[in-house]
Parts: sequence; C-alpha cells; structure tokens
Amino acid sequence: MQRVVSLIASSTEIVCALGFEDHLVGRSHECDFPESVAHLPVCTEPKFNVDGTSYEIDQRVKAILQEALSVYRVHADTLRQLEPDLIVTQSQCDVCAVSLRDVEEALADFLDARPRIVSLEPNGLADVWVSIAQVAEALGAPERGSELVERLQRRIEAVADATRELAHTPTVACIEWIDPLMACGNWMPELVEMAGGENLFGEAGKHSPWMTWEELHEKDPEVIAAMPCGYDIAKTRQEMPALTSKPGWSDLRAVRAGRVYLLEGSQFFNRPGPRLVESVEILAEVFHPGVFQYGHEGAGWERL
Repeated sequence: MQRVVSLIASSTEIVCALGFEDHLVGRSHECDFPESVAHLPVCTEPKFNVDGTSYEIDQRVKAILQEALSVYRVHADTLRQLEPDLIVTQSQCDVCAVSLRDVEEALADFLDARPRIVSLEPNGLADVWVSIAQVAEALGAPERGSELVERLQRRIEAVADATRELAHTPTVACIEWIDPLMACGNWMPELVEMAGGENLFGEAGKHSPWMTWEELHEKDPEVIAAMPCGYDIAKTRQEMPALTSKPGWSDLRAVRAGRVYLLEGSQFFNRPGPRLVESVEILAEVFHPGVFQYGHEGAGWERL
C-alpha cells in the first residue's frame, strides 16, 4: 500500500473521494476535510501570522514574496519520518498553498529513495478534472479517476442545464479578497456561468485579478458574492466593513436589493477539488433564490 502525503487541501479531498483515505499518512496545515483526516501529522505551516485584517495579511504575504521567499514552510523532518511513497502538491499559486519548489527543497537532503511528487496545476475547471486523473493515476487506479470525474461532471451539468432555461441572468461580482480588492479568476468565471450568472470580473483559466472600488462601483452588479481565499463566512463577515464603509456602497444595486452574499470560500470555492460541484449549487441558490434549493444556506452561504 502506497504511503501518501497530501500538501494541499483539494488533493486530500481528491484522494479521499477516490477511496484511498487509508493511504494518507500526512497532510498540510489546511487539510481539514473530510474531518477524519484531522489525526494525520501536519507537514506544513505558513511563515506569516495568519491573524489580522485582510489588509495586514496581504501586506505580510507581499513582504515575503518581495524577498523571493516562500510563503510556507515544509517540515522536512516530518516527511522523512513518514517515509511517503507519493507526495501531492501544486504549482498553481505560491500564495495559496505549498508549492512544488517548497517540496523539492524539503526533499533535497533525502538520502534514501525519494518519493514520487505529483504537482497539480488547476487553472480552469477542465484542469480540475485533469488533477483528479493525475492523482488517480499516481495511486494506480485510473479507472476510479474517470468514474469520479464523470459523476462530478454529471452533477454540474445538471445545474447548468437547469439554469439555461431561466429568463434572467444576473450580473455578478465575485470577490476573492476584500482589502485590497481582488476578483475571482481561474475556475470561478466558469462556475458563475454554469450557475446562471454573468461574470463581470476575472477570466476563466487566468489568475485572479486585482480590481478597484471604482471599477466595482461603475459596473454596479446585481449580485455581489464575497468568498475570500481561505476565509470562512464568519471571518468574511468580520472583514466586510473594509468594503461596506466605502462612499457609495449603499447606492449599489446589489446592496439596495439585499443581494450581497457571504460565501464559504475556504471549504468550497477556493479548493479545486470534488466540492466545486457544491460550489456551483451554492451559486445557483444565490443567483436564483426560490428556484434552486440544494440546502446550502447557512453552511455554504449567508446574506450580508
């Protein structure tokens, strides 16, 4: 049986969804789903203080990156003790999670047989399916990967088919960071479209772009969905005054209509794994209240 260390939350979910949870021997500090992985040794940690406001965290991360340093630390000693056969990491975003470079540096002093490294790079939705196939292949079960992808795609397409029948497609601004403002990119524009919305900021398959308050105010979306990277709903609510205190906030259409929503970014939208299916369902509930009811209100989203 392969010994697997997963250093990103989405790959931990993929490994478990493929039926290989019992192969996991280590995880990252962010891997928390399914809850049964909590007992696994933690192999990473951030190099910055994760407490504070959106602005403070942004400044800390930028200061580290400016020095050409990594944002995260990999515990090489822990990896050595765990003796993994396979390590799953990512090369999509140096800010979001441990990178391939971090892992390679941690393994530099390994004297015994080096574990295989699988690095995922999900920039768009199609890449998420590729990631699942990569992990399944590395685990020696490509057929399980194909079956899982097919199941997930069927569920997402069921939502997309239903939203195509609707008469109205609301304009949407998805916010990935509050201060400074950042819009959602990568797979999010595709999910918005599948859920029956018109995405105003960010491009499918491209990294999340910075945006200005003036741009948000000018486009005046019908729906504002805040899902900051790594934040749960409670933390997002705590950070929203940085946005709601802006002059002209109360004039926005979304605000006047009571259509500003706080979404569970950390558990769903920020993780390019199996629960992007639930993410599409959440968006459909938010964009088309009364039409779609998947039961995600409260856990997946709340009104501001």
